[in-house]
Amino acid sequence: MGKVLVLNASYEPLNITSWRRAVILLIKGKAEQVEHNGKLVYDKFPLPTVIRLRHYVRVPYKEIPLTRRNILHRDSHSCQYCGYTGDELTLDHVLPRSRGGEDTWENIVTACVRCNVKKGSRTPKEANMILRRPPHRPHSGLYFEVTKHIKSGVHQEWQKYVIGI
Repeated sequence: MGKVLVLNASYEPLNITSWRRAVILLIKGKAEQVEHNGKLVYDKFPLPTVIRLRHYVRVPYKEIPLTRRNILHRDSHSCQYCGYTGDELTLDHVLPRSRGGEDTWENIVTACVRCNVKKGSRTPKEANMILRRPPHRPHSGLYFEVTKHIKSGVHQEWQKYVIGI
């Protein structure tokens, strides 16, 4: 029947759970319903799409690894210069490594082979190429999972609870 976004008491996203687990949390009084999709679990009990825990849960900060897969996912598997979305995607350093550019979330973008070769060892400004979106560090590991659901169009109501999408 669907997935449910779980918010902390402070309205920050914690995780995504099954609708069954969400209903159990609601029945036990551990959470409250914030959003629903109009479908009913049973009479007069709407199926939740977003719930909020009644008590704050402290979550330790977890660094998101800088990997090719995560960068491709952050950039929606598309070239950040021309928008190409095929199989021939590479990673490009905005400030080239030959000029001191480092491997950081803020310096690496997804680029097609053609744009990467065209840019070469120059900055986007020097190559007269414009980035569609500036590179950024994802806010949380949950960011990837939530963006997948939002971009698929299934859970548009989640967007107002997530920063940076």
